[in-house]
Amino acid sequence: MSIQYDDRALLNELEPEAGRLYDRHAKVAQEWFPHDYIPYRLGRDFDKEPWTPDQPRLTGVAQVAFEIGLLTEDNLPSYHRLIHGMFGKGDGAWINWVGRWTAEEGRHAIVLRDYLTVTRNIDPVLLERGRMAQLQQGYDHDTPDMLRGLAYVAFQELATRIAHRNTGRYSDDPVADKIMIRIAADENLHMVFYRDILHAAIKVDPSAAVCAITEEVLAFEMPGAGIQGFLRKAAQMAKAGIYDLRVHKEEVLMPILRHWRIFELEGLNAAAEQARQRLVEHLEKLELAAQRFEEKLSRSDVPRIASAS
Repeated sequence: MSIQYDDRALLNELEPEAGRLYDRHAKVAQEWFPHDYIPYRLGRDFDKEPWTPDQPRLTGVAQVAFEIGLLTEDNLPSYHRLIHGMFGKGDGAWINWVGRWTAEEGRHAIVLRDYLTVTRNIDPVLLERGRMAQLQQGYDHDTPDMLRGLAYVAFQELATRIAHRNTGRYSDDPVADKIMIRIAADENLHMVFYRDILHAAIKVDPSAAVCAITEEVLAFEMPGAGIQGFLRKAAQMAKAGIYDLRVHKEEVLMPILRHWRIFELEGLNAAAEQARQRLVEHLEKLELAAQRFEEKLSRSDVPRIASAS
């Protein structure tokens, strides 16, 4: 039988590993500055030349993907609140990580908004109204228990990395692509921290971890799900190949599940074995849904990109 840990006990037990992973992150993370990525030479005064719909170089799905990406990044205050609540108050490795993660994530909305505003690729009034709506609405979720929270952020960071990277590629704009490559590199390092600290938790209590991971996979949704019109816009992005069911299963879920060796763990209790079976069944359903989606798309002429994680 697995020994059950409450969140505080598990946080205390894993804090040395969190400190090691934080130090590892600090050594490999690269300092960068949003202003270095913006073509300011293209800027014009909006009071003299207001924005008009004929100005953007980006159109259609590319605009949608950048809008979703930016408004998702804008909600950082809510994400900080949830992660801070998950890790608790005080000093130490956990809080050091929360501060570092928040500071690094903050650059993403800065560089995206500056790029879109200077290049006039999206209506700046629409972006500001969207930002106001997003921050007033917030990301209104209860603070998750530690294991489920870690599972979510591991999957979410990888999903965001891939969505951003594919958005840059789809844009057919070298400046946008360079920005998204830079943001995706941050997201990847964040994913690695969360993935590896949860891997350490699996070694402490594999049964509790498997149950938490399964529940999070089954309930997963992107943090931008509250954006107005998100389902319609996410469907457009899926048809373009920026983020669809195939990407979600093969490039997000499976690499992390394999890294955790979820399907090879032994000595699980009955609840965890049942959870793992539910996970297998869910992945099978995802595969069937992805196949149906791909078959439907094959009969259409929607332009797509080949995803590259």
